[in-house]
Amino acid sequence: YLAAYRAPATPGFDNALVRQFPNVTNVDMSATIDQLQRVLEQVVRAVEFLFAFTLAAGLVVLFAAVSATREERAREYAIMRAVGARASLLRQVQRAELAGVGLLAGFLASAAALAVGWALARFAFGFSWNIRPWVPLAGAAAGAVLALAAGWWGLRAVLLRPVVDTLRRCTE
Repeated sequence: YLAAYRAPATPGFDNALVRQFPNVTNVDMSATIDQLQRVLEQVVRAVEFLFAFTLAAGLVVLFAAVSATREERAREYAIMRAVGARASLLRQVQRAELAGVGLLAGFLASAAALAVGWALARFAFGFSWNIRPWVPLAGAAAGAVLALAAGWWGLRAVLLRPVVDTLRRCTE
């Protein structure tokens, strides 16, 4: 027979149990459980680092993409301002575009993370898995905020540039 129990914290309990019942084999699992806990903590730290690295790389790519289209956006905004569009309207359009792209990217990334988490829990580890409906919403919100921040950082001078200067640069 095999049984498991939680021994009281009194010192010498295990030795007294084995002395009283010599045919019982006593195995202390606390060291094994502690080692397993340390390994799981290291895995969690590695996943957190991977998440932070991926997020930083995504921000760099987003900033590079926004910076790469800066001159094209400046030309488009200068033409729109030359035909009568207000700078406030162009600012709103810019924010809406960046927020929309960030919402979509954050939602898709969160949905993919949920799918991967479900697949790992079900097929790799055999765990039961509970869906967290707030994760895609939080991912979408975070994506929108990060896209707005990166877009503002990369495009903050585009709307402030004089129209005449921008149009002169286009003809050169």
